Amino acid sequence: MGMSVTISEAGGQDAEKILKLQYLCYQSEAELYGDYSIEPLTQSLDSIKDELTAGTVLVARLGDEVVASVRGTVDADGTARINKLIVHPRLQRHGLGGRLLNAIEGRLGAGGTTKCFQLYSGHRSEQNLQLYRKHGYVAVGAQQVSERLTLVTLSKEVGASAYATSV
Repeated sequence: MGMSVTISEAGGQDAEKILKLQYLCYQSEAELYGDYSIEPLTQSLDSIKDELTAGTVLVARLGDEVVASVRGTVDADGTARINKLIVHPRLQRHGLGGRLLNAIEGRLGAGGTTKCFQLYSGHRSEQNLQLYRKHGYVAVGAQQVSERLTLVTLSKEVGASAYATSV
């Protein structure tokens, strides 16, 4: 019988595992946009350690292996910012990203002060955009970062049902 994936809060011992997974997962994004200098590929271990203490970081484990992760913070205005949702390539397209997204929303929204969730995705990252739309996110803006990359801002109000359909 196979092992099941468990989701939990990340600890300091997970920082290096998250960094290595992030490096692996963002290779396809770098290739898609023709830019290997993107922040997830250049982020330092110390920076990830800082994120572990400054916000909420969740990991999904298959046994002892960290196979997915997501990070988030809540601003003073009640906006929960979700970023770096990553799933090991061999486990993508099996619902783990959606489970992790639901888990981080639950954690960030638990305090009762969160008004909306916000995240960003590259305009060519169709699988990511599809996942976010499936979970009720709608595009609310876009910012051209470079000649090759436009970041799409997606948002969802707290309490908006997942699997909402856009008109």
